Amino acid sequence: MSLAIWPPISPEELKLKEAETLKNELAWITTESLEACRDLKHGLEDCYALLAPIDPGSTLVMSTPRNEKVKGTITRVGTRLVKGTLNLQLRTTSTTSLTIAPNQPIYIPALELLNTHLNEAVNLLDVTLSQQPDAATLASSLTVLGESLDQAIVLLKGRPLTESDPTWQTSSCPSQHFTAATTTNGGGGGSGGVGAFAAQFAAGGSNASNPISFHIGIQESCVVLWLRVLEPSNAPVNFGVKLGLAIGTMRRLEHDEMDTVFKYSASGDGSTLGHKMGTAGRSAGPVLSGTRDGNGKKTVEEVHVREKVRVVSADPSLISLFSKLGSLNHVLGQTRRNLTAVLGCLPQD
Repeated sequence: MSLAIWPPISPEELKLKEAETLKNELAWITTESLEACRDLKHGLEDCYALLAPIDPGSTLVMSTPRNEKVKGTITRVGTRLVKGTLNLQLRTTSTTSLTIAPNQPIYIPALELLNTHLNEAVNLLDVTLSQQPDAATLASSLTVLGESLDQAIVLLKGRPLTESDPTWQTSSCPSQHFTAATTTNGGGGGSGGVGAFAAQFAAGGSNASNPISFHIGIQESCVVLWLRVLEPSNAPVNFGVKLGLAIGTMRRLEHDEMDTVFKYSASGDGSTLGHKMGTAGRSAGPVLSGTRDGNGKKTVEEVHVREKVRVVSADPSLISLFSKLGSLNHVLGQTRRNLTAVLGCLPQD
């Protein structure tokens, strides 16, 4: 099958007409892409508003299902936990109640980074729409925007549920975040239980072997709290415990980290305090609590995890944010493919 143009034109004139058509098509797709960028900017501003620090924030229930190991509420305002009280009834510690200090909120590192990506995306679209770029520059800007949205979605999705998050070893919440805690002598406490933990937090203690790691993260658009009861890896085993395990009157609490030795820093890396890390790896903020050596470096202790509890609380704002970002990323992907298709038809210089 052949195609002929009537009246016939010369090959030179045909090339000129093809170039003119491609130029018009490129101008049209560029205009359409810029219009899509305006819609994307409005959508990202809505997403940014979902993370804005607007009172009274979102009050989330933090309770373990089918038992009362952990029971309480926390309040998220923006990227921070500004208040909350948790009652802990863990099997290997004494019963205690922890309260977040109102003057030292807990920053959630994943949400802090997510907020940064959204801010960068909105600023990039502001610059793009104000400059009216050509098609090639617009395609490059959309590529950078797509990478930023992909990273934002990954942060909200978090690690797979089947994987353990190793960041708890360095970014657990230090003592500054908590006020005085009340403690009652429950079963299984001993000298290294939550009783010591509560007293130490009330006094702003600086012992690197905190018996509990308090770690906040994001998984599947939910706020997740991991509590780990720790003990030094070289701690001697009580004779009564040995006897109880031998005759079957006691059982070890089985979990996926029970036989692993971890290197734990009780003073954290400053991320939950809102500090930005410099190029040398030191926090730009004040010195955190925790044992340090003579050179001022934070010490790390090898520990075992005696007990591990995971508490999940669905956050409606984060779920809505994840849905909006997914929709915007789909629109952006379609816009990028359309622009790339037209650019690919242009002759290479």
